[in-house]
Amino acid sequence: MDTMVPRPRAAKKASASKERERWERETLGPFTKASPERAAGLQSARSRGGKRIYVSSDAHAGSDGEALGFPGEYPFTRGIYPTMYRGRLWTMRQYAGFGTAAETNERFRYLLKHGQTGLSTAFDLPTQLGLDSDDAAAKGEVGRAGVPIDSVEDMRVLLARIPLDKVSTSMTINATASVLLSMYLTVAKEQGVPWKAVRGTVQNDLLKEYIARGTYIFPPGPSMRLTCDIIQFCAREAGNFNPISISGYHIREAGSTAVQEVAFTLSDAIAYTEAVVARGMAVDAFAPQLAFFFNAHNDLIEEVAKFRAARRLWARTMRDRFGARDPRSMMLRFHTQTAGSTLTAQQPENNLVRVTVQALAAVLGGTQSLHTNAYDEALALPTEKAALLALRTQQIIAHESGAANTVDPFAGAYAVEAKTLEIEEAAEALMSRVDAMGGMVRAIEKGFPQREIHEAAWAHQRAVEKGDERIVGVNVFADDASGAAAPRILKIREEAEGEQASRVRARRKSRDAGKWAASMKALTKAERAGENLMPTVMRAVAARATVGEICAVLREAWGEHRDRPGV
Repeated sequence: MDTMVPRPRAAKKASASKERERWERETLGPFTKASPERAAGLQSARSRGGKRIYVSSDAHAGSDGEALGFPGEYPFTRGIYPTMYRGRLWTMRQYAGFGTAAETNERFRYLLKHGQTGLSTAFDLPTQLGLDSDDAAAKGEVGRAGVPIDSVEDMRVLLARIPLDKVSTSMTINATASVLLSMYLTVAKEQGVPWKAVRGTVQNDLLKEYIARGTYIFPPGPSMRLTCDIIQFCAREAGNFNPISISGYHIREAGSTAVQEVAFTLSDAIAYTEAVVARGMAVDAFAPQLAFFFNAHNDLIEEVAKFRAARRLWARTMRDRFGARDPRSMMLRFHTQTAGSTLTAQQPENNLVRVTVQALAAVLGGTQSLHTNAYDEALALPTEKAALLALRTQQIIAHESGAANTVDPFAGAYAVEAKTLEIEEAAEALMSRVDAMGGMVRAIEKGFPQREIHEAAWAHQRAVEKGDERIVGVNVFADDASGAAAPRILKIREEAEGEQASRVRARRKSRDAGKWAASMKALTKAERAGENLMPTVMRAVAARATVGEICAVLREAWGEHRDRPGV
């Protein structure tokens, strides 16, 4: 009896391709002559490279058999932990912040009471831009898009009755990340929580601000210095806290494709890693603390594949480019938020369905934490009811859908594996273009990622206007809503801004003027000496310096960044 010999991969690919050709000729052709495929809605799928069907030759083209692997092992395509959600569910981290620190604290505790497992803090624009609430430039924006935090006293109120040794906190803050992190660690110390026990993430990703979001203060060079200061400080002092969340979310919100989201995010991560290594730190001393932040859009298959491709690319980058040896350095750990840009003001209840699909994609793709948007966020900040429904969406997926019971349940599906490989290869090619320009900082200076994203956003808008990209309730099934009752939306108290401005003025008067002045002098000296600024920022925070005052010292030294016309 002859021994069976496995056929070579090339032979398997040829066989699968031949079978598809036979199927198209004998089965598909006669069928579509009598019953043509629909035209509407398929154009956008084709533009993203979507095929009618996938076969085994699509799924394994270019793969050497090691590309998939097992969960918890290099290259982590199937997940960074062997058991994933069978061991521990993702962190349910709903984004919140509005009005005042006291009002936001109430929302935090409300969500924790109803099953949220981590905090995610939205700061208002003045706080993000290094302005105090009584600054003339802050007028009209205090407490609108997030919570105003002027001094450590506000941080105490924000975190009142929240045990920081049990709850992890994410903070969406970038240009002023060093100040807000210092305030957070100061409050943790006051609670008796050692910094090594503090868990959470500070976004601290300035490169994506120049690419897509715009809440920068300082030029790229000084901003990179601050970012690296925080990474070094946390590696030494707060080993369980993530000092950066390298964010593709805002890149996608600005209009990028899935491939661009992966490529530009990982290129940003490479730039940060190179900058910290250049300071003399071994990559394995800080890389396990690097975290990522991605978007989840409506195309379920593409999004699942995107997360898997990003993990594989990052693992290979860390091993081969940076020589990482600690497996934790190669693990792409990420938070996901559902796509705000897909929410519609028309028929807002439809957003519940969109968010569910997006959240499911994040879970099937292996996210470590998740925020689900509220259905009313295209109209205003979410009401308490809408925020609770968003949280319940996660809980139903976790406890009723079965999606958390199997690790990487889509693995082996021809469409998923083919799309994973397609995104990986396209993203890698785009990353090579960034490398050829001298890295992400130089690419940003040339306006390359900005232009690429603008072109993708414009192409999407044209597709929506032509009807190739269908949005229910907007350009298809757009019912007459003239008689529909508008949903109740959250309104920020008009008095909140004045109250916050009065508080910051009163706190300046009540502090120890000598300690404050000494802390400002120390910060100036440390900046000029090229020292890590985190210890002196911590000292200034302890002396009750405000966000605006600390940033004023740095503005004096570094100036402010202005985009060049045409970039």
